[in-house]
Amino acid sequence: MSEMRFDRVMSDAEGLMWRLEKDPYLSSTFATVMLLDRAPDWDLFRRRVDRATHAIPRLRQRVQSSPANISPPVWVDDPSFDLDHHVRRIACPKPGTLRQVLDLASLFVADPLDRTRPLWQFIVIEGLRGGKAAIVQKMHHTITDGERGVELSLQYLDFERDAPEPPALDPLDDDAHEPATHEPVDALRDLVAGGLRLPIGIVKQVRDLLADPASIPDASSAAAKTFRGIVNQLSDTAGARSPLWTERSLHRRVETTRASFRETKDAAKRLGGTLNTAFLTAAADAAAAYHIELGSPVESLRASMAISTRTEESGANAFSLARLLVPTGEMPIAERFLAIHEATHMARETSKTAGLDAIAALASTLPTSVITRLARQQSQTIDFATSNVKGSPVPVFVAGAQLLEVYPVGPLGGVAFNLTLMSYLGSLDMALNIDTAAVEQPELLAGCLDRSFRALAKV
Repeated sequence: MSEMRFDRVMSDAEGLMWRLEKDPYLSSTFATVMLLDRAPDWDLFRRRVDRATHAIPRLRQRVQSSPANISPPVWVDDPSFDLDHHVRRIACPKPGTLRQVLDLASLFVADPLDRTRPLWQFIVIEGLRGGKAAIVQKMHHTITDGERGVELSLQYLDFERDAPEPPALDPLDDDAHEPATHEPVDALRDLVAGGLRLPIGIVKQVRDLLADPASIPDASSAAAKTFRGIVNQLSDTAGARSPLWTERSLHRRVETTRASFRETKDAAKRLGGTLNTAFLTAAADAAAAYHIELGSPVESLRASMAISTRTEESGANAFSLARLLVPTGEMPIAERFLAIHEATHMARETSKTAGLDAIAALASTLPTSVITRLARQQSQTIDFATSNVKGSPVPVFVAGAQLLEVYPVGPLGGVAFNLTLMSYLGSLDMALNIDTAAVEQPELLAGCLDRSFRALAKV
């Protein structure tokens, strides 16, 4: 595992996610629901998380924006950091089911994080049926992406139940201490040093062009080129295709399902593709079945998938988003797999030149009101989103309790549902984060997904 690097200044993509949070429909908060075989040792868990906040100083930092967004947001130490705000414990009322945990998790994730504090929280839920427990971890995407988040979790996870507790860390030895404040003079210094990627004069011209594109002939070549870059990035404005998933709201429901890692991977290999293609195929097949079941078949839907761009030099977030058209008409699942395999390859190639980092760099020159409006417009071109995160192939433990199931809850970002997968202990654990105004029968969609994975395994 490479050393975890957390930069003081947000990247363009992180700054974009932070600014888009002004629109609650575009929240990038994600969560992980961990089902445990018993309640973790509370005092030990608190100590492990506290230790993690010293090992990873980002967990004790809050975001500070610059005046008028003239430079990227920065991370600064939170002088009022309180572990008890971030780590909480509750008891689940009877009967103590996973359904109750998921209902709580959907509310917990939808509740905005306090932007004046570090952007993460844990809730330990005890009293589940059979003596089990759960932990819901909530984190803002500006801290890290799913892949790096798994590495971060190793600060409080063990590979044996009674693992020796690691030695405490001296707070004075933290690897990084950021200044408690970021004064306007610092922001201005960042600006002069290159905080903005374009000169102020060009930025103003680009804004004018956005208001009046007809004035392109009178603009400077640099401003016109930047404007055309923005237009090219955002030119795909064709609407989402579902005749059923037309409404959007802030009402959420989380559903889960599981599939065999080995059976799914073997099926993908037999068909000449990858596990990720199988995952996206099952999602498209389930969406097709849902529409057919409700009497509104649709030939294709527009999906997005997260693609890791991580290298050894990458920071906390390293991913791009690719859009693709997936076939959802009636067809054998093997035929659907082959079509999606080809579409996925093309989407990956396209994302190399039209990825999140490129559009985020351009968006950094625009007012927040403009980028939220454009992001909302882009979200309306997508029916559903997917993401795939690698987990541990061996059992892991937290404060003496074994993780049995691990369900990642991805951000919706204005689409009908987000399906995120995490592989763990021979299983593909999946959470459907659903906008119930769009998908009015969440249990039906979850059932369709379960049947699609079973059908794929039999190919």
